[in-house]
Amino acid sequence: MQLIDTHVHLNFDSFQPDLATVRSRWQQAGVVGLVHSCVEPEEFSSIQAIAHEFPELSFAVGLHPLDADKWRSETAEEIKSLASSDSKVVAIGEMGLDYYKADNYEQQRMVFEAQLAIASELNLPVIIHCRDAAVAVREVLQKCQENAGAKLRGVMHCWGGTPEETQWFLDLGFYISFSGTVTFKNAKAIQSSAAMVSSDRLLIETDCPFLAPVPKRGERRNEPAYVLYVAEQVAKLRQETVEAIAHQTTQNACKLFGLSI
Repeated sequence: MQLIDTHVHLNFDSFQPDLATVRSRWQQAGVVGLVHSCVEPEEFSSIQAIAHEFPELSFAVGLHPLDADKWRSETAEEIKSLASSDSKVVAIGEMGLDYYKADNYEQQRMVFEAQLAIASELNLPVIIHCRDAAVAVREVLQKCQENAGAKLRGVMHCWGGTPEETQWFLDLGFYISFSGTVTFKNAKAIQSSAAMVSSDRLLIETDCPFLAPVPKRGERRNEPAYVLYVAEQVAKLRQETVEAIAHQTTQNACKLFGLSI
């Protein structure tokens, strides 16, 4: 059984002491591919180094909405330059809107739109962070698709929306990725969303080192091997086998990100 963890942050300090051991565990769990997301340009070199150390790792480049104030006149060119020069870059992001932790709405939106334009220009998928901002994210994506004259490709990562909101993004052609939050006891809306997403748009992730899934929720650090628990919970919610979920989500990740497994 093969799994792909479509959203990791392995360059964080918590992984530095034992990353080789963490890799051994994800290999034992059947994780054959990983997509490393990006928070800000200062991470580019560290993420790139990890991606070239581990053949199974691809990565994205972009600016997180909670770091929107770090956008500079040269940021767009930095993102485009690395995305164009390194074949291991498979997406732009993570980007989006976070209205839960910040209220600089206009600045976030400007940075979001700028990165969508880059992705459209380079024909790369986007990794979208959306927290308490589904209406606004939907509006920005619709506007971008209308202006570009074509549908953007991408994923709503670590999805936490309602089934109604989920359908909005499915209608826009996006994939929906579920993290360890889908295993949480009170995450009823997320679980309902996981049950209704069409099979060809379903992805799984850990968002490690955050959000360790049940039964590892008490641990301080999440890791890629635990994506198996996400797959098991999604399988249970959809009344499918974990093998079927692993196969489908691996196929979907390969299609969206252009991975060869």
